[in-house]
Amino acid sequence: MALLKISSIETLYFDRIYALFGVSLEVEERQIFAVLGPNGAGKTTLLKTVAGLLKDQPKKGIIEFAGHRIERRAPEKIANLGIVYVPEDRGLFRELTVAENLELGLWGRRDNGVKQDLDLVYGMFPILKERARQEAETLSGGEQQMLALGRAILRRPRLLMLDEPSLGLAPQVARAVFDALLAISQTGTTILLVEQNARLALKVARHAAILEAGRIVLQGTPKELEANEDVREVYLGIGGADTASPKGWRLYRKRRRW
Repeated sequence: MALLKISSIETLYFDRIYALFGVSLEVEERQIFAVLGPNGAGKTTLLKTVAGLLKDQPKKGIIEFAGHRIERRAPEKIANLGIVYVPEDRGLFRELTVAENLELGLWGRRDNGVKQDLDLVYGMFPILKERARQEAETLSGGEQQMLALGRAILRRPRLLMLDEPSLGLAPQVARAVFDALLAISQTGTTILLVEQNARLALKVARHAAILEAGRIVLQGTPKELEANEDVREVYLGIGGADTASPKGWRLYRKRRRW
């Protein structure tokens, strides 16, 4: 059953510039769904549209979460349904300590699982416990991403939306973050992941889509996408040797079939 269902949404800037055009996708419960695409494709806009952060958007189309329509609702009402959005800049309070940032993730919780969830976060990211009294702005990029994920987990989201979690991270740190995403998914959290690093994303996702110029041009399982010749060349950097121009033009690139 689809936890999040997006049907033919159109998001506009200044009421005339299309950022998303006819985008449709379904994210199954407990699934990691990856959205790939180049800069400017509309990936961040997609997440912000779902989160209600773009006023009066989408202009057209339907967004359903757990069977209820949520398009154009206030962002706080959407968040209260269990949708947590971690932006590209991670959204940390940089002047606050690690512990204080995590406490904000617990804001409003009155249940008995607080200690258990904190133990889960510290078990998943031991470095956060070591840095508990350190200001967030003094952390490395990878540590900041771990803190953002830890704070998000403490909200107990049904749907966790992440915008470019590997951005600016060293390869080894990025892999550690994606290993954490798998662990988070195994706790029952559904993840909608926007990412440019196709290799990493396809390793953890169960389903994926490619967004280009505001449109979904391809969807399928990671295996199906990896088998696509255009995906292999453009997003995975594999193949393409047979596409050289007979005249030897080095900048030649064959036309994609989507």
